[in-house]
Amino acid sequence: MSQKVAVLGTGKIGEALLSGMIRAGWAPDDLLVTARRPERAEELRARHGVTPVTNTEAAKTADTLILTVKPQDMGALLDELAPHVPADRLIISGAAGIPTSFFEERLAAGTPVVRVMTNTPALVDEAMSVISAGSHATEQHLAHAEEIFGGVGKTLRVPESQQDACTALSGSGPAYFFYLVEAMTDAGILLGLPRDKAHELIVQSAIGAAVMLRDSGEHPVKLRENVTSPAGTTINAIRELENHGVRAALIAALEAARDRSRQLASGKKD
Repeated sequence: MSQKVAVLGTGKIGEALLSGMIRAGWAPDDLLVTARRPERAEELRARHGVTPVTNTEAAKTADTLILTVKPQDMGALLDELAPHVPADRLIISGAAGIPTSFFEERLAAGTPVVRVMTNTPALVDEAMSVISAGSHATEQHLAHAEEIFGGVGKTLRVPESQQDACTALSGSGPAYFFYLVEAMTDAGILLGLPRDKAHELIVQSAIGAAVMLRDSGEHPVKLRENVTSPAGTTINAIRELENHGVRAALIAALEAARDRSRQLASGKKD
């Protein structure tokens, strides 16, 4: 790989991207990082062999800038970068809720921007990264973003108008599963199991179910029906989930997450 890529604001997800790129064949010498704290930057250098730089140096040197700062910090970062970013630089944003137009309005005319919503399973190379093109991004730019994020999981292209929905489904999605496992673990304890055994039972069941969903090609309804015997234990549990409105609660929760993503895009922080 000959292009230089800079990750700005390198937190956990940014570091996961770095390590994924290195495993995919990128030379550490071609990877630049910025971090709020100097000790964090040196930690990244020691761990991955990448080069710490300032935001300004990254803007002047790298061919691709991956912006992984928090949404509320993005405006200040762009103000710092704008005087130094030529129009041929590819900007990849990982900030939830911020549209590509936000970047295009603040950077040189014609700057290509790609918006990516990834999630925390990037830390274990099982991310779901959703990619959308800005007004000036080409097929080559999208392919480059896929190459980078493909190192930590799966990628999917969608129109930018669908990004808020994807943020609700997959960006926040891991938290819903963790919440469900937490609740099921508590139920296991209530039913008389030690916490460690309840946790192991549920986690392995979740992994098995996920692999079946991914690999079987079957609709989730069919897979659920295969477990649901007439007058059996599962159908009684499903009845209680329906009685308590779990399906409706999930739909409402995802709508709330989508709406919050839209609020972030409009600049509302509270």
